Amino acid sequence: MSSRTAARIAVLMGGRSAERDVSLSSGRECAAALRGEGFEVVEIDAGVDLAAALAAARPDVVFNALHGRWGEDGCVQGLLEWLAIPYTHSGVLASALAMDKTRAKQVFAAAGLPVAKGMIACRDEVRRAHPMAPPYVVKPNSEGSSVGVVIVPEGANRPPALADSMPERVLVEEYVAGREMTVAVLGDRPLAVTDIIAEGWYDYDAKYRPGGSRHVVPAEVPAEIAAACLDYALRAHRAIGCRGLSRSDFRWDEARGLGGLVILETNTQPGMTPTSLAPEQAAHAGMSFGALVRWLVEDASCSR
Repeated sequence: MSSRTAARIAVLMGGRSAERDVSLSSGRECAAALRGEGFEVVEIDAGVDLAAALAAARPDVVFNALHGRWGEDGCVQGLLEWLAIPYTHSGVLASALAMDKTRAKQVFAAAGLPVAKGMIACRDEVRRAHPMAPPYVVKPNSEGSSVGVVIVPEGANRPPALADSMPERVLVEEYVAGREMTVAVLGDRPLAVTDIIAEGWYDYDAKYRPGGSRHVVPAEVPAEIAAACLDYALRAHRAIGCRGLSRSDFRWDEARGLGGLVILETNTQPGMTPTSLAPEQAAHAGMSFGALVRWLVEDASCSR
């Protein structure tokens, strides 16, 4: 959609998920950049009155800067389809599918992509006994941004003491040793491979706290591994049915070569904060932050 016909942009941010604070940061950054590109912008903290807020704002396009449940799982996308307001990023089905990590892994495996072995388990049963031999990872099946991830190390005598905030059914995956890497896909173009260097696990704090991690882009990895990451990210983007911008995360066990590379998940609403990965990759590809948000607005549509 041309910016000439989409002058008024509503930026959705905040919301009710565990990633509210990050979404507020993403939304403010995107709103400022869109204003810098000449758009009229209204910022909306998405609450239960969202439909009324959108009706009052009368936007030409919605820029979705929400993260986590309700904003990234197909819910708000369905509302925007119902209201016939063009919006950025992925549509209802792709958003819901990517947020369900187990279903997304099934799609990845069917597309020939390497995934970690895993299972859905009852939270209380995991508390009582190891569901698989350590090391393994326990995480919510339908949250993003490393929310609630618990690592059970090799040799752990006791099962994890999962918090009550964990959902009743959790995803248990084998722990994949090695480096954490990620690839953003814009439209139909994988941008770059980033090597994420953090002290210990790349958890929520390391992901969003300034200085919590260091990003090396392009990643200093063998050409075969870099090419595989780019290829897998694009194939995952297509298999899920993503639109606009997505980001796929990987683990790579160097000792196993190409066989040690697995895709963890695909994010349909990558972070757009000062420490976020997708804007860094866009900048590496020669696209400023303003140009990136403009591209997303001009790509917006319904029936995504």
